[in-house]
This record gives sequence, structure tokens and C-alpha cells, in this order.
Amino acid sequence: MLSLGQSAFYSKTVNEDDVISFANISGDYNSIHVDEEEAKKSGFKKRVVHGMLIGSYVSTVLGTIMPGTGTIYLEQLLRFVGPVYVNDSVNINITVSEVLNEKKGIYKLSTQVFNGNGELVVDGYAIVKKQ
Repeated sequence: MLSLGQSAFYSKTVNEDDVISFANISGDYNSIHVDEEEAKKSGFKKRVVHGMLIGSYVSTVLGTIMPGTGTIYLEQLLRFVGPVYVNDSVNINITVSEVLNEKKGIYKLSTQVFNGNGELVVDGYAIVKKQ
């Protein structure tokens, strides 16, 4: 059982291998992610990590830390509010924001990701079922 306000955290430095592996798995070879010269021409001026790779770290917390093994994803909203660059660190913060159905183990969790400078880069929520 989870309680309102309960939190979990995960930190990761996103390196070159992570970005290339994600491109290979997903098939997303957008030049803003994989080509430094092309990315320099963008508004970001350097390579940006795939948003969904960052989103997958939210899944890491949900499936391994809180609620943990056996968690079922029911819904996810991710708002990408800032870039994450290759070799940036990210800190994923998950907090129980609502107990939707305690009997069935369904919870709404605030999902926030901050870069190494403490700036919010992803904001959203997940609805999960704890087995």
C-alpha cells in the first residue's frame, strides 16, 4: 500500500551509449539526437537526448523502486519543458499525489525529472496499479 506524499528518487547520467542504444532500439535516428553537426543548427545548439528515453527512467522508478515489481502502468502524461543533453545528469522524482482506489491499489503519481542544475525538464503524472 502506498500513502499520500510518499516519494521515490532515481538519478542517472545519460551518456553517448545510452542515446545510441535507444536510437537503435526505437529506430529514432532524428539528427537532433545522433548528429552533433546537424544538432548545432537547431535551436538547442547541441544534441538533445530522446524525450522518451528520459520518460523510460520514470518507468524504471515505477517498476523497480516505487511501487516496485509487479506495477502495472495504466496511464502516463509527460510534458517536455526543457532539454536534456548528452552527458547530463537527470534526477527523477516520483510522489504519490492521489490514492484513486486503495482497495484496487490504483494511485496517481506526480512524475518530475530535473537536470543536474535542478531545472525541471519533464513534468507529468502516472496512474499505476500496485499488484
